[in-house]
Amino acid sequence: MDRVIYTAMTGAKSTLDQQAAVAHNLANVDSTGFRTEMHKMRAVEVQTQAMRTRSFVVDASIATDFTPGPMKFTGNPFDVALKGKGWLAVQTASGEAYSRDGSLEVSANGVLQTHAGLPVLGDGGPITIPPDSVIVIGVDGTLSAIQNGITNEVARLKLVNPPESELVRGEDGFFRLRSGQPAPADEEVRVDGGYLESSNVNVAEQMVQMISLARQFEMQMRVITNSQENDRSATQMIAPR
Repeated sequence: MDRVIYTAMTGAKSTLDQQAAVAHNLANVDSTGFRTEMHKMRAVEVQTQAMRTRSFVVDASIATDFTPGPMKFTGNPFDVALKGKGWLAVQTASGEAYSRDGSLEVSANGVLQTHAGLPVLGDGGPITIPPDSVIVIGVDGTLSAIQNGITNEVARLKLVNPPESELVRGEDGFFRLRSGQPAPADEEVRVDGGYLESSNVNVAEQMVQMISLARQFEMQMRVITNSQENDRSATQMIAPR
């Protein structure tokens, strides 16, 4: 069988992976703080003693577009959007993780959590909100509770800003340090209370990419089909009658 089938197969498989990533991006176009996922492909020359005329396609890396998304005003006192670079720290089953989704809420037990029910971390761990209090979130992430005209500082959000090259997206959508260690708090990270950051997915760009990938996949499958037909014809010609 012609080896071109295997060459085209690697291209088709990588194209399917890219299509899955684009579909995932489009599905999260309305997800708060979502970051576009990108697959970077590269050609790898087939090592052979014959003429080096063929290359395989491999998924070189899965990258992330960290460009900030547009801000939208909500007026909700528990909504926060990070200004510029930075991340909110949350507690997951596998340890500390980071998110740009600032749509927070208070559980029945008074714990500040994400809309998915994960505790939001402060400098001292999970944050507990006093009952029957008005919460104000400052630009530095400080949570102040106002009761009977008296303002008391409750906690401060743990805001981090590790190098983006060290962040890895997990299957749960949260980011973590490649080393697996918690990132230190960064005093320079700022937030806007009453705002949320929208997804940074460019719908038009993703749709154009989806169409382009569909055409690439069709071309690769056509190469495989033509190769099979050529192989069948060659077999008929050389097979004994």
